Amino acid sequence: MSKKKVLSQICVGDKYQIQCYKHNGKVHRCWDEAVVLEVKKDYIVFGNNKTKVIESEGTSWRTKEPAVMYFFKDRWYNIISQIKNDGIYYYCNIATPYIIEEGTIKYIDYDLDLRIFPDGEYKILDRLEYQYHKKSMGYSHELDRVINFAMKSLIDSYMNKMEMFSAEKNLKYINMYFKLQVENAE
Repeated sequence: MSKKKVLSQICVGDKYQIQCYKHNGKVHRCWDEAVVLEVKKDYIVFGNNKTKVIESEGTSWRTKEPAVMYFFKDRWYNIISQIKNDGIYYYCNIATPYIIEEGTIKYIDYDLDLRIFPDGEYKILDRLEYQYHKKSMGYSHELDRVINFAMKSLIDSYMNKMEMFSAEKNLKYINMYFKLQVENAE
């Protein structure tokens, strides 16, 4: 079945799980819920709140705040906007484009992350983890170039005010998420 057909079957309000893998094929982390908020041509928007996260070693915890997540069809990153009391934080993972299989969003995480703070400042995280995994898992030269280009592209998207970084847009989405939760509880 083509990806286009699969996307046409995804509807607002559908619930998915998320599985994050590492380059070696092992599951790194899983989230138990992501609710579809909008389906676009190039990406899907999901929301969740206080969702259960299971780490690869079996420990689990819950997220602390509502989040809006953007998973892209062709971009090597995903964006999570975390709606906190003191503002919106963004946690962006350098990762493969998503695939959806059996009710689960799947992607490979490539260690590097971009953290954006409510004041607009940002920081690249996990450079040492990236260097370690690059060597231990044998990332190719081509993959290294793709990953570094993805980080540059992500920063450029942020600096150019891509709509995923709009506080107004993310608040609209999180309100939509809570409305769907109320409707589904009735």
